[in-house]
Amino acid sequence: MAKIKRMPLFELGSRRPTTRTIALTVKSGGTAALTGAELRADQARYQEVSCRSALNRVRGMPFFDWTLNVYRGCTHGCHYCFARRYHEQFDMNPDDEFASVILVKINVADVLRHELDRPSWKRELVAVGTATDPYQPIEGHYKLTRRAFEVFAGARTPVSLVTKGPMVVRDRDVLQELDRRARCTVYMSVPTVDEDAWRTLEPGTAHPLQRLRAVRELTDAGIHAGVLMAPIVPGFTSSRSKIERTIKAIADHGARFIGCNVMHLKGGTRTHFMNFIAREFPAMRPRFEKLYATANAPAAYRKEAQAMVNVLQRRYGISKRDEKPSVDRTGERPEDEMPPDGAQVAFAWD
Repeated sequence: MAKIKRMPLFELGSRRPTTRTIALTVKSGGTAALTGAELRADQARYQEVSCRSALNRVRGMPFFDWTLNVYRGCTHGCHYCFARRYHEQFDMNPDDEFASVILVKINVADVLRHELDRPSWKRELVAVGTATDPYQPIEGHYKLTRRAFEVFAGARTPVSLVTKGPMVVRDRDVLQELDRRARCTVYMSVPTVDEDAWRTLEPGTAHPLQRLRAVRELTDAGIHAGVLMAPIVPGFTSSRSKIERTIKAIADHGARFIGCNVMHLKGGTRTHFMNFIAREFPAMRPRFEKLYATANAPAAYRKEAQAMVNVLQRRYGISKRDEKPSVDRTGERPEDEMPPDGAQVAFAWD
């Protein structure tokens, strides 16, 4: 009796290595062993991979249970990016290789469609862009994020999206359809509008005002879009004047809400950031080591930073996440006490 050849559940196209194969290859020969990675004009190498699953189950998150990441690694190269430490799972370093060796899950939309077609799928909220930016520049070539959102819309699955990429406006038609059929919220990451801090901390990103103009385009299209002013980076973006200018710009561009947090340093991200400070701003290193004795800045620092943002949100009439604005945008100043202009929140830098 002839042996029956088992066929895959869906066509994967030409066979590509899995992420596990990539990890083993790098472990034995370094990233130089990725002979299939294509070097493109941005000087990053792109390795196409086949993923076995698209959705990742997460535990303990307050707003979502599932995540989707179309790419691994990010050419934005933000020095504070918490996702740097995830590159270590592939035995790649969280420094240059995070921004220069990008894994592309070429079959992610097909795998996602299969997962969402399962009878057991309950249309739970999926967070997109939690470990790498889905709208980093290479998305213009692959369009994998767009295809994934088309799948979400077809499956009536709600999505929250985090990005620094103005390219998101390209897909506003798909996001509108997804919002009509389920729910879609876009969180544009704009930590600061200060140009010096932007150039220093986010070397590969679009200008902050370009990102805010994208927020305006999305909200004008009826999409629920706001801004994550995150992270607040002590010594770079934490002065009252910089925070106020950023929140005013966010309000002026029609963001529906705002969220923020203070920089978190853990694992490979901590190593990279501290090396960056030692190399570029050596006088600041002892201060960062003091403030970040653990992964988080002290609770008092974080509380005061949040209090400052809360005051300014009320001043400019912009909501926290999905709350309704507490005041109209009249320009009236709340009576809440503010630190003196130019002061760094809660941390003595001398």
